[in-house]
Amino acid sequence: MSATNSIAVAYVHSSDADKAKKIAQHWQFNYIGDRAAATKQPALEYLLQVNDQVLELIKLDEPKTGAVKVDFVDGAVGHRRKFGGGRGQEIAKAVGLKHGFCPHVLDATAGLGRDAFVLASLGCQLTLVERNPVVAALLADGLERASLNLEVAEITSRMTLIHAPALNSLTELANADVVYLDPMYPAKEKSAAIKKEMRLFQGLVGKDLDADDLLAPALDLAKYRVVVKRPSYAPPLADKKPSTSINMKKNRFDVYVNQAIPKPAESI
Repeated sequence: MSATNSIAVAYVHSSDADKAKKIAQHWQFNYIGDRAAATKQPALEYLLQVNDQVLELIKLDEPKTGAVKVDFVDGAVGHRRKFGGGRGQEIAKAVGLKHGFCPHVLDATAGLGRDAFVLASLGCQLTLVERNPVVAALLADGLERASLNLEVAEITSRMTLIHAPALNSLTELANADVVYLDPMYPAKEKSAAIKKEMRLFQGLVGKDLDADDLLAPALDLAKYRVVVKRPSYAPPLADKKPSTSINMKKNRFDVYVNQAIPKPAESI
């Protein structure tokens, strides 16, 4: 069953009805109406619900899992924006954000947009590509709400979302300075230890079976480098050895260099 058939949109409060209808129409999802009606449809596994004007994803048969939403203002993303370490972060080093160089980054597997937001907060221009309509709908809602917040509106103005298959976008988009890839990889931990959004997405989105196929077009597209985020236990994408790797506790960034990042022009 496809994502668009196994999911529907509902509202929690009647004041959310108009937004829920617009989201269902835009993304071509089924519209249920009141959230209570969802429990009467046994074939429905996932629900996109508008709750106080915030779009959330829930799994109806796992209520304890909680709701997943995109929030660029508060929570973990807000904390990382304020205290994450700026350009000293590993992701900043991986994309080559140094010496005043702010690349245009194409995030071809955008997901919930957290890494893209970090890079945008450091001055990069981001093009985000997300092929799953459910994830894209959550991300679009988060970007729309963030654009109305004075704290982060300037940051999200540097983020452009494209809903399209990643492979098609990689071959059709204009050159990017850096291509960033973070394909979903099976978690090594037991399911109880996996974050709630990962559990939901693994069931809804499934594995990125074509992940290895992304590397070659990404290398063709990237002007300077391709950065691949991988779990520490995962093999390199397409079994291709990277130019260098930046290792962290649970993950690493594999960096494939096409050419050196330019040095800033000398001051006159």
